[in-house]
Amino acid sequence: MLAQIRQQLSSLSTAERKVAQLILEQTRAVAKSALGDVARLAKVSEPTVIRFCRSMGYGGWPDFKIKLAASLMVGVPYVHSSLSAGDGTAVLAAKVLDNAVSALLRVRNDINAERLDTAIGLLAGARRIEFYGVGNSGIVAADAQHKFFRFDLSTVAYADTHTQLMAASLLSPRDVLVAISHSGRSRELLDAVKLALKNGCPVVAITASNTPLAQLATVMLRADTQEDTEIYSPMISRLVHLALVDVLALGVALRRGNDVSLVLEKTKRSLRGRRQA
Repeated sequence: MLAQIRQQLSSLSTAERKVAQLILEQTRAVAKSALGDVARLAKVSEPTVIRFCRSMGYGGWPDFKIKLAASLMVGVPYVHSSLSAGDGTAVLAAKVLDNAVSALLRVRNDINAERLDTAIGLLAGARRIEFYGVGNSGIVAADAQHKFFRFDLSTVAYADTHTQLMAASLLSPRDVLVAISHSGRSRELLDAVKLALKNGCPVVAITASNTPLAQLATVMLRADTQEDTEIYSPMISRLVHLALVDVLALGVALRRGNDVSLVLEKTKRSLRGRRQA
């Protein structure tokens, strides 16, 4: 939650920013305070505090306060630990794994069940599902296609931007496009998404909040991670995207019922005898 607040500071109003700064500076005290006390300490009105909570995606002060208190109780640090050249192997391993676990916990706590349910419904009823990603996100798209085709669904993954544009021009309202991007700002991917939407094809986006892709999406699944991908290859965001793909895949499997079990058994049988005893 604290990483999310820092990320969205610049998009808040002046009054809401006062609430955000108070939370960042006195997190534990705020988690124990009443609405009126928070408003007094931030020198704003109570409705401003409530507006801030809703700007962050929560129902109001009670919802925000509960989630904030829960995040402070988790044993894994909720602040990204930067690596340094002097870190030993043990510290390196601890930081990498702690950052991955904390990112997954943040996504779990931020998950919007209504959006997730809508996305699963679209995928379960689609005539064809196409997964688009560029660079590292292209690898996630390929993984998603590998999971979904085993449900006897017509699926494909494209990482080439020219192919994405051509394929998007053929999508229809009966299909679903899943667009995966950490930055949510790749121009070529956005062009393909716009083309699919123009054809009436719903778009499920796995991306960060407040990005062009998030704004275009029919259904946006928030994947906010604290990671500098301008310098380093995405690691944490890739893990978060893979986890969300797993949630979607399992949701679709459950939605389709026993038929999926029979199909998966057929694919397993095809591989028997291919492994050395």
